Amino acid sequence: MNTRPRKHIDAVVASVDAARIEALTCSLVAAPSVNPGGTEEEAVAVLAQACRDAGFEVEISEAAPGRPNLIATVNGDATGPGLMFLGHSDVVPPGPGWTGDPFIPRRDGDLVIGRGTSDMKGGIAAAVEAMVAVGRAVDQGVAVSGPIRLVVTVDEEEHGVGVRHLINNPPPGEYLGCIVAEPTRLEVVRGCRGASYFDIDVAGRAAHSGRPSDGASAIEAAAKVIALIDDDQRRMAADPDPLLGYGTWNVGTIEGGQGISVVAPNCHMGVDRRLMPGEDVNEIGLRLAGQIRAAGIDGDGIEVVVTPTMYLPGFATAEGHPLVTETAQAVRDSGAETRVGGWSAACDGGWTSNALGIPTIVMGPGDINGQAHQPDESVELSELVTAAQAYVRTALALLS
Repeated sequence: MNTRPRKHIDAVVASVDAARIEALTCSLVAAPSVNPGGTEEEAVAVLAQACRDAGFEVEISEAAPGRPNLIATVNGDATGPGLMFLGHSDVVPPGPGWTGDPFIPRRDGDLVIGRGTSDMKGGIAAAVEAMVAVGRAVDQGVAVSGPIRLVVTVDEEEHGVGVRHLINNPPPGEYLGCIVAEPTRLEVVRGCRGASYFDIDVAGRAAHSGRPSDGASAIEAAAKVIALIDDDQRRMAADPDPLLGYGTWNVGTIEGGQGISVVAPNCHMGVDRRLMPGEDVNEIGLRLAGQIRAAGIDGDGIEVVVTPTMYLPGFATAEGHPLVTETAQAVRDSGAETRVGGWSAACDGGWTSNALGIPTIVMGPGDINGQAHQPDESVELSELVTAAQAYVRTALALLS
C-alpha cells in the first residue's frame, strides 16, 4: 500500500513531459524495425542513446546477430525488489493502405501517426519518460526501495528470439512486478492467453486419378485432421474460463498435391493454437497426434507428423495482487477510466510470469484492435502522457 505523501507523488507526476514522449516516439518510428526481417538494431540504438542521455544504466545483449535486446535501469543501487517494464522493438510490416510514409511520423491533432506508434514504440517512450521522472526524484532525495528496469526484446512479432534470450539471461534481482506496455487503452490486463504454432505434415501415396484407390490422398487425410481440430474447438468452447474464454484453433495455411490428375502424395498445414494458462504446447501436439492415430487417419499409406514450431505461454495474475490494484488506481488517479480484465491476444509477459516467476500485467497506451497492425497506425499523445503518469504512480506505490 502506498503511504508516500500525495504532494510528493503529484510533484513527480507533474514532471512528465509530453514533448519528450512525442520526440522519442517519433524517433523510434523513424528507425524502421520491421519483422520478419530482423531489422531492430537501428531502433534499439536510438532507444539506447535516449536512455543514456537520461542517465540510465544501459546494457545491450544480442539475442541473435544484429538483433539486440536492451535493458535500461534507474536506481540500480537500490537493494529491494524492483519493477520491470517490458516492451519489444520490432513492428509488423506496414502493408498497403497508408496515406503517408509509415516511417515518417506525423501529427493529426492529438494523434501521432506511424508504424509502431501504438504497438508499441509509444508505450516504450511512455515507460522511458516515467523512469526519467522517478530517476530525477531519486536524485532529489525521494526514497525508492528498488530498481526500475526497462527490458526491450527483439522478435516479439514472430518467434520470440528476444524473450527466449532474456529468460536464459535474466536481469539480476527480484521483482515485485512486470508491466508490459502493450496497447490496452490503459486497461489493466491481468491475464493473457498464450500462442503456439504447429506444422502438420501429411504424407500419402500418389496414384493416377483414374484409379484413386491405388493411392492414399494426403489432402483427404488432412481434411479428417481438420475435422478433429473442429471437434476439439467445440469441446473447449463448451467450458469457457471466466477471465480468458477458451483456447482456439485456426488452420491458417494449407498446401498440397502434385496435380489435378494425381492422388495427392503430400499436404502441409500451418496451424495456430491459442493457449490457456498452464497449457503445454508439447502435450497439445502429442494429444492431437494420439487422436489422429485413434481415428485411423494414420496408416494404410498415410503418415501424419505434428510438430510444434512456436510457443508463448499464457498467464494470469490474481485480481487482488498489489501490482493489479495499484496500477488500476494509478490509471484512475491520472485521470483516465480503466477496468481490470483479460486479453485474448498473447505477449512476452507469458514468459516473465511463467519462466521468471514475476507477477505480470499488461497496461499501455494505444488500441491493440483499433490501431495496431493497421494502415495509418496511431496513438493519442494525451494517452501516452497518461500512461507515463500512471507508470510513475505505480512505481512510487510499489517501491515506496
